[in-house]
Amino acid sequence: MKSLDIHKSEYLKQFETQTYGRNLFRTHEEERLDAPNEECGIFGMYSDNDLDTFSLSQFGLFALQHRGQEACGISVLKDGRITNMKDEGLVLDVYKEIQDPEAFMGNSAIGHTRYTTAGDKKKYNFQPFFAKNEYDQIILSIAHNGNLTNARELKNELEAEGVVFRATSDSEVILRLIQKNLDLGLRGAIKATMEKIEGAYSVVGMTRNKFFAFRDFNGIRPLVLGAVNEKTYVVASESVALDAVGAQYVRDILPGEIIYTNENEPGKLQSYMVNEAKGKQRICSFEYIYFARPDSTLENINVYEIREKSGEKIWEQAPVEADIVIGVPDSGVPAAIGFSKASGIPFRPVLIKNRYIGRSFIVPTQEMRERVVNLKLNPIISEIKDKRVVIIDDSIVRGTTSKRLVKILKDAGVKEIHFRSVSPPIIAPCYLGIDTPSKDDLISANMTTEELRDYLGVDSLEFLSTDSLKEILGSSNHCFGCFTEEYPVGKGEEIELFN
Repeated sequence: MKSLDIHKSEYLKQFETQTYGRNLFRTHEEERLDAPNEECGIFGMYSDNDLDTFSLSQFGLFALQHRGQEACGISVLKDGRITNMKDEGLVLDVYKEIQDPEAFMGNSAIGHTRYTTAGDKKKYNFQPFFAKNEYDQIILSIAHNGNLTNARELKNELEAEGVVFRATSDSEVILRLIQKNLDLGLRGAIKATMEKIEGAYSVVGMTRNKFFAFRDFNGIRPLVLGAVNEKTYVVASESVALDAVGAQYVRDILPGEIIYTNENEPGKLQSYMVNEAKGKQRICSFEYIYFARPDSTLENINVYEIREKSGEKIWEQAPVEADIVIGVPDSGVPAAIGFSKASGIPFRPVLIKNRYIGRSFIVPTQEMRERVVNLKLNPIISEIKDKRVVIIDDSIVRGTTSKRLVKILKDAGVKEIHFRSVSPPIIAPCYLGIDTPSKDDLISANMTTEELRDYLGVDSLEFLSTDSLKEILGSSNHCFGCFTEEYPVGKGEEIELFN
């Protein structure tokens, strides 16, 4: 990491250029860099009866669209045959390309919404991944959420044994290891794979006669189990996908657990713990702060309640006199409501988000660029002019978005701005399934809170403490790596191979 004392002026100049130079409003890529971006969403369902898997998988993946918007794909099992479709774009756009929905109706389906965390953005990295036999038939298909930290080492080992890789994603390492060990039986192949791979992984998959799902020994990425009836099961990254297909939440899949179907007992799920001594719940704490939908429940904890409590807690940490509280849409709003409840300061939803902006505008002049900023997020000026405002956001990553937002509020005539982040300072990147900037680009890793307050131009700035976050979550058994630089598993330099 660069020394702040030596490079502070250069570092500040970099941020000022991003804020006031030609990139006053961000390109799509810059916006991606100024937030911890979604990982991926996975969905799977199995029944011993035929289902409308075309529609149901579409509903489930649509509910997980917030976890990845780059690409979408599905694999469907019908009469012992696996059919695959994947392409760039949102869920509904990809499904519109399917000319024959009947071909995607069977008794089992898995699906994936993609956000790139490992591997480039070429189509060969879209999921689900699949393996074929010598007759060009798909015999195995998987969808993976997470990142492996020893992917390079394992890829080299497999290539030395003659395994041919067709993508640059670490997810293919999981596929090839399972494929290699299928002579051990499905459960044995998955067990052997889990004993080799390291990092974060939640996986759903299918063979030509079985459905399965498994989760890493730390349970870093979420994976929930639901049931439509006693013979139809659903697995997904979040409980909202269960709701979307009419399934009832049963429980979270445990760290180190494999669930699978047995062709001798169709419709019945088996459970197997690979190594119960290893299993320890270390789910990503940022799922609750930012990634998961507020109507999701993860590990029996409601996401909305955590976000509201975070607002209450930061009021206890850093009370302030103000006239109104506002939340940055969308994930900052529940916290703003919590802050309002605890403080008695009225909450006002005065930041209006334009949900129809996709790719950034291309405009040639500075004057026009300044006008574009307000197209995405615009305040109701009459509600905030001459007011003392507390603004609540889920996090501060590079700081460029926060600085622009402060400028918008000042231009609207706000008297005082008190900024509150309901995550602790992000001082380290994630190596376990979240796309975050490098440490040199994380503003809290390079500035003190006081320096960041001056950079943003606000009257006060406070972050939720890590201890407060642990108290809200009710446990220290989560991954807090981006706040503490201490991870449940090693960083794994090998992951750079796939970036």
